[in-house]
Amino acid sequence: MNSLDANNMLSVLDNYTLETIDDIALKLAEDFRRRRIEKNLTREEVAQSADVALSNLVRFEQKGLISLKNLIALAMALGYASEIKNLFATPKYATMEELTQIRKNANKKKVYKKQ
Repeated sequence: MNSLDANNMLSVLDNYTLETIDDIALKLAEDFRRRRIEKNLTREEVAQSADVALSNLVRFEQKGLISLKNLIALAMALGYASEIKNLFATPKYATMEELTQIRKNANKKKVYKKQ
């Protein structure tokens, strides 16, 4: 197996590893920073555009810590409003039972306590 095949297998396996909340937060921050730099925007410019305190943006990029409202504002400032708005738009399921349950509950507005 060549190194390209090994890298492809590792990237597929990465999608199936159990990640922690911190891992995901840091990945979001890393991707955000990459997109910001690709657009040649300084932290100050993005913070001002998003109306987010610069210190909050810095904390996000360095530690992955941010409030939901500030994350939405930063996403919108980089043109990712649709992606963040639709984060939970599509149902996800792991089994056919789960898919059946999703379809059954598609129009429900509330879940009641099981007795």
